Amino acid sequence: MTAHTPHTPPFRDRRLPFAKRIDDLLSRLTLDEKIGFLHQFTPAVERLGIAAFRTGQEALHGVAWMGPATVFPQAVGLGATWNTDLLRRIGEAVSKETRAMRARDDRVGLNVWSPTVNLLRHPLWGRGEEGYSEDPNLTSAIATAYTRGLRGDHPTYWRTAPVLKHWLAHNNETGRDVTSSSVRPRVLNEYDLRAFRATVEAGATAGVMPAYNLVNGRPNHVSPYLREHLRTWTDQDLLVCSDAGAPSNLVDSEHYFDTHEEATAAALLAGVDSFTDHGTDSSLITARLRGALDRGLLTESDLDTAVRRQLSVRFRLGEFDREYDPYALTGDFDTPAHRALAQEAAEQAVVLLKNSAGLLPLAPDTRLAVVGLLADECKLDWYSGTLIHRSTPLEGLYERFGAQRVEFAEGVDRVLLKTSAGAFLHVPEAQAGDEVRGAEGALDPALLAGRTDLPVLTAGPAGTELALVDWGEGVLTLRAPDGRYLSVAGDGRVRASADQPGGWVVQETFRLEPHANGHLLRHIGTGHHVSVAADGVRVAETDPEVFELVVVERGEDAVARVAAQADVVLVVAGNDPHINGRETEDRTTLALPAHQERLLRAARTANPSTVLALVSAYPYAVDPAALPAVLWTAHGGQAAGTALARVLAGDVSPAGRLPQTWYADDADLPDLLDYDVIGGRQTYLYFEGTPLFPFGHGLSYASFSYADLATRTADGSLHVTFAVTNTGDMTADEVAQVYFRAVDPTVPRPRRELLAHGRVRLEPGERRELTFEVPLSAFDFWDVARDGWRREPGEYEVLAGASSEDVRLRTTVVLDGEPAAPRPVLRRGLPAADFDEQSGVAIVDRTKSSGDAVTAAGGGSGELLYRDCDFGDGATEVTVTVAGEGTVEVSPAGGPVPAVLTSKAAGSGPYDYRTLTARIVAEGVRDVRIGLRGPLRLAHVGFSG
Repeated sequence: MTAHTPHTPPFRDRRLPFAKRIDDLLSRLTLDEKIGFLHQFTPAVERLGIAAFRTGQEALHGVAWMGPATVFPQAVGLGATWNTDLLRRIGEAVSKETRAMRARDDRVGLNVWSPTVNLLRHPLWGRGEEGYSEDPNLTSAIATAYTRGLRGDHPTYWRTAPVLKHWLAHNNETGRDVTSSSVRPRVLNEYDLRAFRATVEAGATAGVMPAYNLVNGRPNHVSPYLREHLRTWTDQDLLVCSDAGAPSNLVDSEHYFDTHEEATAAALLAGVDSFTDHGTDSSLITARLRGALDRGLLTESDLDTAVRRQLSVRFRLGEFDREYDPYALTGDFDTPAHRALAQEAAEQAVVLLKNSAGLLPLAPDTRLAVVGLLADECKLDWYSGTLIHRSTPLEGLYERFGAQRVEFAEGVDRVLLKTSAGAFLHVPEAQAGDEVRGAEGALDPALLAGRTDLPVLTAGPAGTELALVDWGEGVLTLRAPDGRYLSVAGDGRVRASADQPGGWVVQETFRLEPHANGHLLRHIGTGHHVSVAADGVRVAETDPEVFELVVVERGEDAVARVAAQADVVLVVAGNDPHINGRETEDRTTLALPAHQERLLRAARTANPSTVLALVSAYPYAVDPAALPAVLWTAHGGQAAGTALARVLAGDVSPAGRLPQTWYADDADLPDLLDYDVIGGRQTYLYFEGTPLFPFGHGLSYASFSYADLATRTADGSLHVTFAVTNTGDMTADEVAQVYFRAVDPTVPRPRRELLAHGRVRLEPGERRELTFEVPLSAFDFWDVARDGWRREPGEYEVLAGASSEDVRLRTTVVLDGEPAAPRPVLRRGLPAADFDEQSGVAIVDRTKSSGDAVTAAGGGSGELLYRDCDFGDGATEVTVTVAGEGTVEVSPAGGPVPAVLTSKAAGSGPYDYRTLTARIVAEGVRDVRIGLRGPLRLAHVGFSG
């Protein structure tokens, strides 16, 4: 036995394993103290010398919300690097800066809420900038590398404790807290769970955060998948942290429970361990937990389970062993190495989409016109830190080519706003000192107030020329000559006060609404119109001003003027991450905003040698036919401009690859809420159309040849080997990609699916043999007939190349597997959600705690198909388990007539199930079609002889 001095309780004894130390500490906590541990902001327990703790520190591409830090490219840009080693190094840098920042500001947390592993299923999702890829394999590879860097490599202690976001099937902002993602078993297992699973199994993840949405009719915060899937993937204690405000949503917006005590208890029992709700005020959550205990909905043992998981993370972070914590003295912050890494990441994220006639790289003596709304911008998103260093494309090109060889035109419309009285809006000269929003750091930047220390706009005979930008769909920003954007603070006054549009509710966007002979100017953030009074300009519910928009200069005129005088024109277009596509707001179209299309058209008309550089968080549907060169990069962080300039100049050969399909038209897209990637033929896995640019696409200034593809199967893996040679004349990276497809599948399988990839740097003429080891389980699919994974025996084509469509080598392998077997419906029946095909059907919750059922979407009609059902010598009776009113039609193929079963359970609830029975005639193996009519729920269909 281990002896302890009276002054060293076991939980302080580092010689004991963490589990025993946690047991000891739990035994010392009072019930009230345990309850306090379950809110995001855990209070200190001074009698035991335990410090306060909070879950959650945003660190998606650098430490966010806590002031200046190194800012790396957006997550989607990091995904475009296809470079796991780079992501691991970035994770290390971010976690070191987290430690360094915490040393001087204890508000900085070590439980980092990052990375986001939601798959980029739909390009209009507003938060697409936060994810890595539409492909589960690539997403998990990138996320695993990043979490390993965040965790550190010490066997016991962690530098930071990463939590994966957002569990599960979360790709829409529209109604995100009330919409349900209908995810059938194959999509659930083969797609949505897959990225989470591989990352958790890698062992560097401390937990997950459930998403706001519902899946199959049940809120993610009470999902049985946390228990049935997540916690089975590792022996490690995983901490599940709720998303902000989501516990209250269970009652307030989702109306899933009648009381907050019921909702809080259900979430805790489902596996939520830390409740992020009501900011720093824990009183409501703790009161709900006490109420649940008083009502017998929870026991103290239930609380112990959740507290244990939090303590497990805190012990791993070294909180109780500070003198032995290898990361305690980490001070690396804004180091030369971190700056170089930010530039390397930005360079590796650039994707060359088109380069005809060898226009790129630019010759050293090129006279360059740089134009566009993002040409002199270094945009940040909601999850960025505050910039210490800043590089715009224009600044990078000035530095690389010399200011004397670069001309600039932003392309804004320069306007005056004239009132009905004949006066003009005027921006008074500002005397206040300069400030940058977010520089001071904030646990919740949504609470940062607008500035009121600057003068209010007035109206008079001398107007101020404003820079107007239409970001699409009539959403405008107006900028004063000093660079500050017109904004509205809490007092309702209009000032030129913001360095950039931003905030949880953006206060810098407006709409011009035609009215009489002019326009009303509506402030989008408040919904009110701009009004002009004697004491200045404000937004108000009454007395809106009617403005005349006086255009001093069109943006396209300025662009055409400089474009005509240049050898090459660079148009820098894209999005502002806070406008028309962000958290809380999905995009509505793939089209480039009309303002930017005008600028691109003007540049191209004036000078055919026009290069388009898209700097954006999302794909766009642009027509590249008339453009000799097109590039894309996500918002690239602090070194974005330098990186882009170096790529354009040929100092670096571009080697980024698209992490998601770029579709040619909105008509190619499924509905945003259609989560059935198989039935909806979504992503490169199933899309049957012609993409604008395919998944994995990206060009180089060098050329590469592929040769000698060979495969062998051994020890449960497929070993794939081939050689890549740089046949160009400059050193460059190539991203070699390996895909497969099932040659003759019995169920719909992907057109091709990524197995492995590798980014390699090759000198001119260098040849390198690449070897990939792929587990044979990668060829499995989820067989709904057996409710488990199965590999079909037969031929599989293995493809190697430079993108999902640029296949250079192929071979066929024959794999062993398990042959298909018909569904044993006499023994197992048909679980309703285990269909093969569906039309007009949604999956819903069978009960509030577990199970699935199906229903006709919108209470109308739906059709289901179940293939290869084995009725043996014959079935004569069918039984359906249903809730609600409606009709079920069961039709075995070749049968004489369908069995029609009608439920007339008027007034019953959605979980009040009953069984209905009817005669049926079926024998042998045959398909079964089921029709649903009306709003009833179908949970199960049984057959008997």
